[in-house]
Amino acid sequence: MIKLMAGLGNPGKEYAETRHNVGFWWSDAVARHDQSTFHFERRFHADVCALQRQDGASWLIKPHTYVNRSGQAVAALAAYYKLTPQDIMVAHDDMDLPVGCVRFKEGGGHGGHNGLRDIIRHIGDQFCRLRFGIGHPGSRERVVSYVLESARSVERQAIELAIERTISVLPDLSGPGRSKAVQYLHTDV
Repeated sequence: MIKLMAGLGNPGKEYAETRHNVGFWWSDAVARHDQSTFHFERRFHADVCALQRQDGASWLIKPHTYVNRSGQAVAALAAYYKLTPQDIMVAHDDMDLPVGCVRFKEGGGHGGHNGLRDIIRHIGDQFCRLRFGIGHPGSRERVVSYVLESARSVERQAIELAIERTISVLPDLSGPGRSKAVQYLHTDV
């Protein structure tokens, strides 16, 4: 069962619309859907939102540690509530997927994503990922500027649709309906 969901992004208004903040966009959408609100928790280095699910309480966080140090926030909350990596799902941007594509993955490497690299350093690699495609800029030299640029309107719309699709199957991703939910997410619309 997923008990901790972390959306990756960078805090601050200057980053709010950037592609690297897809995890924050997702977290905000989940909180709105559940009619819940975030509050800052210093001990977790994150904005935290408690969610009440049919299968028990869970937490949604937006780390204040910036993407590249996301492991600090994830590990702090996981340690406090004695959660295993299998209890955790991380939502993040993924340049290896086309814009608007979403994929669910259990365990694995960081794929060059520095936020995932830091989380793996803190808790290991056996957590789930919710990967949101943002496309690739075409060259390695443009990667940093690309993820820190605002998404174009058409990109944002495609990503928002992918976010809505994940919210519709979120309870199933945490339970026995996982395989059917993953199949739904992996079917391109």
